Amino acid sequence: MREIHREFLTGERALFAANDMKIYDTIFDDGESPLKESENIELYGSMFKWKYPLWYSKNISLSECSIFETGRAGIWYTNNISVKNTIIEAPKNFRRCDGVKLSDVVFSNASETMWNCKNIEMKNVTVKGDYFAMGSENIKTENLNLIGNYGFDGVKNMVIRNSRLLTKDAFWNCENIEVYDSFVSGEYLGWNSENLTFVNCTIESLQGLCYIENLTMKNCKLINTTLAFEYSSVDAEIDGKINSVFNPKSGTVTAEKIDSLIIEKNRVDPGKIKIICRS
Repeated sequence: MREIHREFLTGERALFAANDMKIYDTIFDDGESPLKESENIELYGSMFKWKYPLWYSKNISLSECSIFETGRAGIWYTNNISVKNTIIEAPKNFRRCDGVKLSDVVFSNASETMWNCKNIEMKNVTVKGDYFAMGSENIKTENLNLIGNYGFDGVKNMVIRNSRLLTKDAFWNCENIEVYDSFVSGEYLGWNSENLTFVNCTIESLQGLCYIENLTMKNCKLINTTLAFEYSSVDAEIDGKINSVFNPKSGTVTAEKIDSLIIEKNRVDPGKIKIICRS
């Protein structure tokens, strides 16, 4: 493979359609689309300081790289990309990509990032920004730290493990989501979703877990969670108390105690709901 070291590259499409190349400690500045339509590219310790660096590319790896705020909309329509030990400051990164692997990556401004992508693996990733991963599918993530509202809207087929999510309106309009050993805080959690599972999780949410078809919760804690389960079909085993439960559609809710239980017979059928308070 051809190698370049410590170059300072400017101008539009500086390495357009490059292939079979290793790039070390190189700066891409003042020029759009430097690696557009590239293939089989390895980048080490390099920096992107301008827009659209990797579009329509495939078989790409980045290690210890930086994408600055000015490298906006950096990676679109790119397949089979691996990113390790990298800081991504620019918003609107990763759109319609297939085959994304992220390890030890920081997104400091992740607004509108990871949209409509598929086959994603993330480990030790930190994200700050709204609407992360909207419309994406087939996601596996571990040790994710997310700060930003409306996370994972419309996502399908995702497994999250050992993560911390501070995100209002998360998991809306989703299908087939599993969350294990994680902390989630945010209002209106999980609305309008189907097949949503939480195991060994701690959740804090105002009016969360409503309008869900097939909600499963095993050994979870609900801290300061009020007006939960409205119009949801639910199988919930809660460790400790629930502040309030409001009009679940069907299923079973088990907890030590429920401070306020509201069942409106003109809204739901009480015969389809089973409430168990251990204390």
